[in-house]
Amino acid sequence: MPEGHSIHRLALAFDELLHGQRLEVSSPQGRFAAGAALLDGHRLVATDAHGKHLFLGFAAGDDAAAEELRWLRVHLGLAGSWTFAGDSTFHAPHAIGAPRRRVAEEETPLSGESTEVAPDDWQPPEPPGAVRVRLLGEHGVADLTGPAACEVVTPEEKAAVQARLGPDPLRTDGDPEVFVADVRRRARPVGELLMDQAVIAGVGNIYRAEALYRARLHPRRLGRTVSAAKLRGMWADLAVLMADGVATGRIVTTEAEDRQEEDDRWYVYHRSGRPCLRCGTRVTEDVMGARRVFWCPREQRR
Repeated sequence: MPEGHSIHRLALAFDELLHGQRLEVSSPQGRFAAGAALLDGHRLVATDAHGKHLFLGFAAGDDAAAEELRWLRVHLGLAGSWTFAGDSTFHAPHAIGAPRRRVAEEETPLSGESTEVAPDDWQPPEPPGAVRVRLLGEHGVADLTGPAACEVVTPEEKAAVQARLGPDPLRTDGDPEVFVADVRRRARPVGELLMDQAVIAGVGNIYRAEALYRARLHPRRLGRTVSAAKLRGMWADLAVLMADGVATGRIVTTEAEDRQEEDDRWYVYHRSGRPCLRCGTRVTEDVMGARRVFWCPREQRR
């Protein structure tokens, strides 16, 4: 499942590529035909990302401030993906979401014939597979396949979804004190709490494992036993790591001095049985909340 930095990258991509345009909105697959009809011909005027939810705001008229927006809410889940194509002026990632050919989230730049076609000569390609939603602009197209959630919501419904989410380290309104208080009142393992989107929004399995390692916290340490100072430090660290993911499209959590090989991008994630990059102890793997969790027994003691 894409982690929060990917959703924020999507928001930036839509804002850069399609903002202000009246879009042709369709559902080639047919499963979102009614929702597409509500947005077809409307202008994309706002983008918002909160955790793993992407919101695209549409206005029917020319004065978006004077009307209530309709929002397209998308949660990619395990199988969802946005795929882009466009002419030579349309600079977008090829795809963000699943399927991913490598462990972790890797996006590839838009490539192929479409990127070399002049704007006057470009034609949108046929939908690639079962496309739930197609957003077609003047210079490019964005296709959504396989999302866990895809719906048109009102501003009130959007606010209700966001009220159920925890603070997001990538948002300017993300409040670390809300995160700290929520973790410290719970008798649940901190490794579980970091994956609870109602506690902190946007953190997935990679950032969970790496943030815990960098904070020297065992994933099974109870949240209520972790100091507020330690949790504030972990929030600040996540904000930096995830912002780097937004900027680069890659998750890299190791410091330069700890990268012994080119592919040493993580300290413990997916390194079970391999030596810790700092102390050489074999990384341990277990299951927590139906997800694999990784830690260094020496650096992260309970």
